[in-house]
Amino acid sequence: MARINFSKEGNTPFQKLLGHNKDIMLKWSDLENLLFSTNTFTSELKEQVRRTLAFNNGCEYCMAKGKPLNNINDSKILAATKFANSFSKNSAVSDEDFIPLNNEFSEKEISELIALICFITASQKFGAALNLQPSCSINI
Repeated sequence: MARINFSKEGNTPFQKLLGHNKDIMLKWSDLENLLFSTNTFTSELKEQVRRTLAFNNGCEYCMAKGKPLNNINDSKILAATKFANSFSKNSAVSDEDFIPLNNEFSEKEISELIALICFITASQKFGAALNLQPSCSINI
């Protein structure tokens, strides 16, 4: 059970928790839609990054959608997930963490990837803090 009641705003359990602040929920959803609709990265890369972060950020709701793949052959997905893993486990990012990113991505892509990672992390930390569970039913 979530730690606060669901609001009347939003469509998903996550949105209903954030919906106590409707303007924030709407802008948050806009940014989510923007980040996940760009063509910079494949949907597979974004999903593997999301899954990697879910298990490090402790979001039960997000973890229920699947574990990250163990055998990744795509060098871009591998670089992105390794960075996401390191980013979410360590308090500081090292120069060494950037070597694979610099080998695989442009500066524009690195900027967008880190924005995506930060956004997903914030969303998952929000869900974890409020104990959002995959089985949460929306009762308002």
